[in-house]
Amino acid sequence: MSSGLAVSSGLAVSSGLAANNTLPAGSGGILVITGTGTGVGKTVVTAAIAALAAANGKRVAVLKPAQTGIGPIRRGWESRQSVRDANGWLGSPDGPAGDAPGPDVPDIDTVMRLSGVADTHELARYPDPLSPEAAARVSGLPPLNLEDAARYARKLAADRDMVLIEGAGGLLVRYDGAGATIADLAGMLGAPVLTVVAAGLGTLNHTALTMEALTARDIVSAGVVIGSWPRDPGLAERLNLADLETVSGGPLVGILPDGAGRLPRGEFLDAAKAGMAPGLGGCGPVIRSSLNDDGALR
Repeated sequence: MSSGLAVSSGLAVSSGLAANNTLPAGSGGILVITGTGTGVGKTVVTAAIAALAAANGKRVAVLKPAQTGIGPIRRGWESRQSVRDANGWLGSPDGPAGDAPGPDVPDIDTVMRLSGVADTHELARYPDPLSPEAAARVSGLPPLNLEDAARYARKLAADRDMVLIEGAGGLLVRYDGAGATIADLAGMLGAPVLTVVAAGLGTLNHTALTMEALTARDIVSAGVVIGSWPRDPGLAERLNLADLETVSGGPLVGILPDGAGRLPRGEFLDAAKAGMAPGLGGCGPVIRSSLNDDGALR
């Protein structure tokens, strides 16, 4: 599949990750994945990192603290090691039965399908496609306690090489009435945050605001990944390759092509290897000099 992007090797990696696919000291092997908004490709990027970690022989778990826009789980639907459904049940997949899932696919199912990693965990689920706080409020269900989520993540990290935590929406999306966010969870865990961004117009401001929010909270940035690079990029997308490095304060650590989430597992792993930087387990590019004189990608 052509991504519309030529990639090269020999990349520098953001200061949040080491070149040997290890997380910084003090992170406990935990990486938080957020985005500049909804629909930027967080789940596919999470799957790519999980696939690469597994291919490199690492024990990796994926945690989705709160899933919204999906109906409750029914017994035996998918093999999750721990899940709390929208009715508040916490236990194994062989626990109480519920209704069939909603029409959309839970993020951890997408991760499993693309990466083959079955060590996936979801702590709360709400049926309405809203922020976790709003979805809990309108459904009358209790919000997720992020301190509980932090304890759960530490327990996972105790016997895994890597734990990936995928947030909902952007960095400052609210999880409860007090305003707790995925940034707070990262702070509790001392974990770096990887930010998934869009390629087109508006992404520079959204990315800059996210980087400022991380800096203000003394949270280490693990870098920026473009979650979906268009097949036919326009001038804005091509210029943003270099400009994103400026606003994020470092080289891009990944670019995945549009449609990567629809690839078969083997092809998805190839795309992850080509698109993610060495610090995330791949051999992909950091784009420094993005354009030829005629405006074409190098």
